[in-house]
Amino acid sequence: MFTPESPTPAPAPTAWIAFDGHTRIAHGAPHEVVAALHALAGRTPTLQPLVFDARSSERIELNLRAPLATLLESLPAQPVEPADPPPEPHRGPGRPKLGVTAREVTLLPRHWDWLASQPGGASVALRKLVQLAMRESRERDQAREATEAAYRFMSVLASSLPGFEEASRALFAGELVRLEHLVGPWPADVRDHLLTLARRALAPLPDAAQQTA
Repeated sequence: MFTPESPTPAPAPTAWIAFDGHTRIAHGAPHEVVAALHALAGRTPTLQPLVFDARSSERIELNLRAPLATLLESLPAQPVEPADPPPEPHRGPGRPKLGVTAREVTLLPRHWDWLASQPGGASVALRKLVQLAMRESRERDQAREATEAAYRFMSVLASSLPGFEEASRALFAGELVRLEHLVGPWPADVRDHLLTLARRALAPLPDAAQQTA
């Protein structure tokens, strides 16, 4: 029986992380980080923190000399949880409405023979295959983006630390255990955030059998 694709999850709330040298000094929602940094800058005028998007590692530029209200007003809006869709009207017996669109597909005879032999027929089998391919592609893209985020972060804060080149190679090779060993002696705050990013990048993809269950 064909299982409809799960709805795309809502985007995670934005989080920022700030470092003073190799020490983490703030982490949380943007407004929390801005308020914390603005207070710290008031006590330490020479403070020049490095602020990152905690997920993508994109750098965030803040003018901490500006009034706090001005900084808060400039922050991006947080993602809003989508409202629950209205309930579907009761439908009588018969095939459920799937919102499918009919278009021409050209395949070799052996492909049509295989599709016809699948439970539910060719249309159901094709939808399963497309859904699986979309999911695998999305997971590969997410893993690639997470790897790039981990490297972006470490190249800013850890390029002068011992073993940086070897750790970079381990990251891109997908060798999580080796990476953990190489960055073990690094400053704790840098190491821990890097490994958080790396574990998201290098988490194993779900087994194909589970995806098609």
